[in-house]
Amino acid sequence: MPGFDDFWRSSTAQLPVLTGPFPGSFEALRSDPQGSPLPTPSGRIEIFSEKIDSFGYDDCPGHPTWFEPAEWLGADLADRFPLHLISNQPASRLHSQYDNGGHSLNSKIRGREPVTLNSQDAAARGIESGMIVRVHNDRGSCLAGAVLSDDVMPGVVQLSTGAWWDPVQPGMSGTLDRHGNPNALTADRPCSHLSQGPSALSALVDVEVYGDALPDVLAFTPPPLEH
Repeated sequence: MPGFDDFWRSSTAQLPVLTGPFPGSFEALRSDPQGSPLPTPSGRIEIFSEKIDSFGYDDCPGHPTWFEPAEWLGADLADRFPLHLISNQPASRLHSQYDNGGHSLNSKIRGREPVTLNSQDAAARGIESGMIVRVHNDRGSCLAGAVLSDDVMPGVVQLSTGAWWDPVQPGMSGTLDRHGNPNALTADRPCSHLSQGPSALSALVDVEVYGDALPDVLAFTPPPLEH
């Protein structure tokens, strides 16, 4: 790669062409299984792991399997919360970084994070594009600006991560978030005993028009200074 000054003057950089085996291609394993083992107990690709199976985790056996999610459109809970929340990464910032920047602020709807609904789901709830809606479940709720698009499947809503947390009543569990942070809606539970990864895309919600007076968004307002 060029030095920064050269890059800044030319504004482009030609990426080097990768030569040799692509990382992760297992070429070395295929050509020499004994001399180039994988970092697994057997040194090979393992479909069944005796090590993981020995842990006895009820949510993570020694082989790949499917478990019914706690929250999905096939669950009983979907009778009360019939929309599956997808909380993907935002296009206007990096996670929550620079949410206070102009590019991210320009993507807001009346100061709130946009939430995308299928037009059928919106029509059934009297929601029109640009309205402020309340996205909610038993864990909490947040306000967001409605965007209608058939690019989202019926039964699915999309609300990006990263809107700065802005609770109406700080410190109170289940309080309304004024700004559109999906952390108010997702469960604090790991994928399994083994992975401890997040289960961010397994949440059921419902959406309704917010009819009360809109609270001001205070996420970007610094606290008062005391001397």
